[in-house]
Amino acid sequence: MARAGAFAVAGLTALLSGAAGAADYSRPYEPMVELPPIEDVASGWYLRGDIGMTNQRLGKLNHENFAIAPAHQVVDKNFESGMLFGVGVGYQWNNWLRTDITGEYRGETGFHGLDTWYDTFNGIARFNNYTAKKSEWLFLANIYADLGTWQGITPFIGAGIGMSRNTIHSFRDTGIDPWLSPTLAYANADSKWNFAWALHAGVAYQLAPNVSLEFAYRYVNLGKGLTGNIVGYDGAQTIGPMHFDDITSHDLKLGVRWLFNDRVKAPSMIELPPLMHRG
Repeated sequence: MARAGAFAVAGLTALLSGAAGAADYSRPYEPMVELPPIEDVASGWYLRGDIGMTNQRLGKLNHENFAIAPAHQVVDKNFESGMLFGVGVGYQWNNWLRTDITGEYRGETGFHGLDTWYDTFNGIARFNNYTAKKSEWLFLANIYADLGTWQGITPFIGAGIGMSRNTIHSFRDTGIDPWLSPTLAYANADSKWNFAWALHAGVAYQLAPNVSLEFAYRYVNLGKGLTGNIVGYDGAQTIGPMHFDDITSHDLKLGVRWLFNDRVKAPSMIELPPLMHRG
């Protein structure tokens, strides 16, 4: 019995010694932990430059004498297309939000208008043919939402508010008088500041980590314009200015944006350090 007891004690001692030794070994390294994929992060200041074409519309041509001309109607009121040139500075907040402030010169465009009315003096229909030229300075504060990027292409939408300085010059009014003789009147240039607003839509293509090419459509409301007082060619008569109400434009633009900070790609894998455990 004494010998059996000795063997039991020796076995228990060996078992406890092995367990303690096993606890002294370091645990293996933890495996690599894979994080969800994170897209490129873009933020920072950027500069932009734009060129484009304007496609302008006039809501209403108006003059104080129109109300007293019998059966008066404006039958034509069209602007020609023109060029625009703009620059701006902005901030890219993250992958989907950016804001900028832009200023642009909208080049000179021609205007053609025609009205008709009934002359009670001699009982015949008369007309006036109008020509003029227009240009603007447009300043906008804009906000854009980038809608995701696929193969370097990012569609976006946006809106802007600001001010427009509309200038009408080289106004001419030709027609016929009650004795069927030609008439001619003119007006000096005048400018008017207006509240302006815009809606944007387009796509951007990433040419380099910090350079994007942008093609965009913009609807812009430019407010109003007016001429100076209208003067007869002989200076014998002066009447009030011609008003150009609700000037809008459908613009097509090509732009370049240069981000000061490169895009930074966040890591998608992380390795945990080894953990040591002792009993």
